[in-house]
Amino acid sequence: MSSWVSKALGVSLLALTISCSGGGGGTTAAPEPTPNSPPPPTRRFEDPLPRSLSVADVESLLSAAIAEAQARGTPGTIAVVDRVGNVLALYQMTGAPPNAIVDGAPSGRHAGLQTVRAPSDLVAITKAITGAYLSSGGNAFSTRTASQIVQEHFPPAPGLTNGLESGPLFGVQISQLPCSDLNTRYDEIQGPFIGPNRSPLGLSADPGGFPLYKDGVVVGGIGVTVDDTYTFDPDIRDNDMSDEEIIAFAASRLFPAPEEIIAPRILVDGTALRFSDADEDDFLTDPMAAPAFGTLPGGIGALRPVRGYFGQGMVATIQAGTTYGTEQSGIRLSTAFNTPDAYVLTDGLGTNRYPPSAGTDGGSVSQPLTALEVQTLLEEAFNILSQARAQIRQPLNSRAQVTVSVVDTNGEILGMVRSPDGPIFGTDVSLQKARTAAFFSGPDAANDLNATPRPPALEPPAVPAGLSDQMAGNRPPGLDTVVTRTRTFFDDPTALTGTHAFADRSGGNISRPYFPDGELGNGPGPFSVPIDDFNPFNTGLQTELAVVNISEHVGFVLGISPTDTNRGCTFLPSTGAPLPMGRDVSNRLMNGIQIFPGSVPIYRGDQLIGGIGVSGDGIDQDDMISFLGLHNAGLKLGTINNAPPEIRADRIVVQLNDRQVRLRYVNCPFTPFVDSSQQNVCQGK
Repeated sequence: MSSWVSKALGVSLLALTISCSGGGGGTTAAPEPTPNSPPPPTRRFEDPLPRSLSVADVESLLSAAIAEAQARGTPGTIAVVDRVGNVLALYQMTGAPPNAIVDGAPSGRHAGLQTVRAPSDLVAITKAITGAYLSSGGNAFSTRTASQIVQEHFPPAPGLTNGLESGPLFGVQISQLPCSDLNTRYDEIQGPFIGPNRSPLGLSADPGGFPLYKDGVVVGGIGVTVDDTYTFDPDIRDNDMSDEEIIAFAASRLFPAPEEIIAPRILVDGTALRFSDADEDDFLTDPMAAPAFGTLPGGIGALRPVRGYFGQGMVATIQAGTTYGTEQSGIRLSTAFNTPDAYVLTDGLGTNRYPPSAGTDGGSVSQPLTALEVQTLLEEAFNILSQARAQIRQPLNSRAQVTVSVVDTNGEILGMVRSPDGPIFGTDVSLQKARTAAFFSGPDAANDLNATPRPPALEPPAVPAGLSDQMAGNRPPGLDTVVTRTRTFFDDPTALTGTHAFADRSGGNISRPYFPDGELGNGPGPFSVPIDDFNPFNTGLQTELAVVNISEHVGFVLGISPTDTNRGCTFLPSTGAPLPMGRDVSNRLMNGIQIFPGSVPIYRGDQLIGGIGVSGDGIDQDDMISFLGLHNAGLKLGTINNAPPEIRADRIVVQLNDRQVRLRYVNCPFTPFVDSSQQNVCQGK
């Protein structure tokens, strides 16, 4: 054996001995970096602690909620979920209303989900998922918080805030849809598995849903419904004294959100957010002293299987929650990116569900996105988010935590990456945003919309008698006229054919019941409905594209239909892209559209090749991460870019009576970075 081999082998054995020995006493020096090589990346985020709800935890939550409901004489339906949306229990008390009627339009011209009879099981599940999905280790939001941020004025206070712009997450309630191709579905054979799971009715603005925490870590949510209405809070100035909110809040005190991160500790445009109108003085029972679940008499109620959500083999058994961040949760740390903080969605068996991939649209795009370009886009966006100062997290000067999605012009997912503690809702929403930007910037938007039939009114025979008060002859303008209305609004017969690049902020501008946003006395944008026809259950085009899927799903849960809705939302024409396993359709909007900011289209020169979407923090932060992430990836690669300035939607000027109003493209925070005083970071790009 040569001397250099002997020395090398000796060094290797010595290193192995040191690394494997149990004792201390010596360390090895770190190797010198190669000249000109970048230093090893350091972590900027902490992983959430591994915490989850046990079966005993779920039992105690149910017992506390049941005891408070009994004391109030208001039997209800109670759902508990884990952080990724697995339903761990659904309990219905004897005498609880079986359905809740969704609030209708003030005008009586109902559309979207307005006046639908929603099963109470699904309402409770939706509330629980909302509490879990909107929250993180830096913010704790409830369904009351959601109500505050999705209405036509922010904050909602009729007569006081009329004229202010809409809520910052206007439209987020139409996400996590049961037809989403991204969100997973409950397996009635296998039981709870990977997330993020779908939600039966999107996200809820009806008080009665709260997040649950252990050691400062989100572990799930609880939702309660006790009455026969499914609604929202139109005025934050009063105290509603909602029984279902008090019951849910009482149970949530077993696993409470840290006080320093609850919604009132977070300001948006100077307004503190709301968490609960209930407080502990409202309780009629002590949630810590509730009877053990196993001692409850059978006549009080029972666990109840819910088709598509809970009960393996339709047998209702309480489940333990999965631990977020593990392979089994469907979201975990990845080593495939040039950052040690990246999380990805996984299939539960070790495989990234959405690794960076090349575009599928070679038939219509001369040079589709490459896998390298997608990887670079995701990494550059992650680099921006890891520097960005968060809007909705405590403590102050925390870093933003979001999800980033990239799609091609077919709407196919080319890659996705998350920060460790980004709120779960941002996963589906970032994809909605990316697809929305690519769709409305593309040449096929008008043709696809014109080829999609308007959904029927939810009246017989579309739904069984008694499930809705909608009437076909009494509805606001809808999908069948949206292209014509848009072209008239812009005074442009070529609108929606790819002549302009639409960011989600641009599309959101024309998706409000007032245009410009919040200005009383003006009519709606062409993607919305008149204010008298509007509420969070009918936003216009957004709800029309998905309402049939939602109604099909409700029919499936009720046993009216033997089959569930498609894995893939909307009934737009097929793109012809291959169907991945488990998906039923291929169109450009397979989890619906989103209408609040946080995405931009991707171009190669002046040709559209995809979209990038971001969600999970403030809307200006989401805008900046998508816009600068793409800009920096373009500088690095020299092959991709933001839309040329001359075709961006902020070049569109709408003639409104005696004045002109320009659409907006993106809006970035003024001094956005934690580690830098740099200002106006998006200007001139």
